[in-house]
Amino acid sequence: MRLVLYNIRYATGTGLAFHLPVPGAGYLRNNRRVLEQITEFLKAEAPDVVGLVEVDSGSVRSGMVNQARYIADRMGWHSIYQCKYGTESLSYRLPIARKQCNAFLAGPAVHGERFHYFDTGVKRLIIELELEDAVIFLVHLSLKYRHRQWQLRALHDLVRQSRKPVLVAGDFNTYWGDHEIYLFMQAAGLRSANTAGLPSYPSHSPRRELDFILYGAGIEVTRFAIPAVRYSDHLPLVCDFTVSADWAVNAA
Repeated sequence: MRLVLYNIRYATGTGLAFHLPVPGAGYLRNNRRVLEQITEFLKAEAPDVVGLVEVDSGSVRSGMVNQARYIADRMGWHSIYQCKYGTESLSYRLPIARKQCNAFLAGPAVHGERFHYFDTGVKRLIIELELEDAVIFLVHLSLKYRHRQWQLRALHDLVRQSRKPVLVAGDFNTYWGDHEIYLFMQAAGLRSANTAGLPSYPSHSPRRELDFILYGAGIEVTRFAIPAVRYSDHLPLVCDFTVSADWAVNAA
C-alpha cells in the first residue's frame, strides 16, 4: 500500500506572494490553482491512502470549497475530515478557524473511522482510519513543547490499544526532529519510515523534520520518499508498506 502524508497549508500556496501585502496574508486568500496542483500531484503518486493536514472544509477563504471533498471527488474516493480543534475551543467558534481540518482520503479499503481528541493543546484532533489489516492515526501536534508531550502520552495509549498493526502520520511540530519523540517511539514500539532523517520544512529550503510516518510491529516499509514539490510550506511524505505475512497468519 502507498500512504501519502501532506500538510497542504489550506492550499494557500507559498513563496513571496504569500506574504503580500503583509506577512501571512496568504492564509486568508483562496488559491484554486494551488488546490488543482496538489490534486494532480496526489493523483500522479497513485496512493491507496492520503493523510492531509491543514485542509479547509469550506470557509470564505477557500471560496466555500471543501478541499478534502474536492480532491477526493477527483480521485474517485471518499473523504473523512473533522475540525482539528475541540468543540469547546475558542478557535472552533471563529468563522474560518472552525473550517480548518485534517482529513483522510481513501478508496473502498476503509473498514471504519473514529475521531479522538487530546485533552491539551489547541490542535486536538486524532483521526483513526481502520483498514483491513492496519490502523493509521493522523495528527497535528501542538506548537508548545509541554503540550506535545502530553499529547504524545495520549497517542501512546491509543497505539498500544490497537489490535492491528499501526502507522502514525502527521505534522508533529518537532523542532528537534526525531530526538524529541525518541522515548515516545520506544514506548509505543514505533519506528520512523524516514530512516535518513530527511527534512520536510520549509519546502523551499528544507531544514527541519516536522512531518513523520511512524510504523509498528507487523508493518514492513518498502519505500520512503519526500518529493520536491512546493505547493505548500511543507513537503509531502510518500511511504510504501505491506503488512507482514507473519502478522496476518497470527491474526487469523
